[in-house]
Amino acid sequence: MRKPELAAAIAERADLSKDKASQVLNVILDEITGTVAKGQDVSLIGFGSFTVRERAARTGKNPQTGESLTIPASKTVAFKAGKALKDAVSK
Repeated sequence: MRKPELAAAIAERADLSKDKASQVLNVILDEITGTVAKGQDVSLIGFGSFTVRERAARTGKNPQTGESLTIPASKTVAFKAGKALKDAVSK
């Protein structure tokens, strides 16, 4: 399911116009993105949690030359599914 399809499903279930549902979806995604970008966790009970994880610097190899190189430390986003989502998927 892509974003327009999700907005259409929200519109149908919440009795909203597709434009309004798309607007609501964009606001939700913007808030999640902004909160995680600040380094804070977003927890949606039953659905899951978005967290920021730190990756330490490490050494790697250039696959073309075999030369060793340093991969700098970075941050990434992790998602951990909640119990209700895990249960729904495992049915």
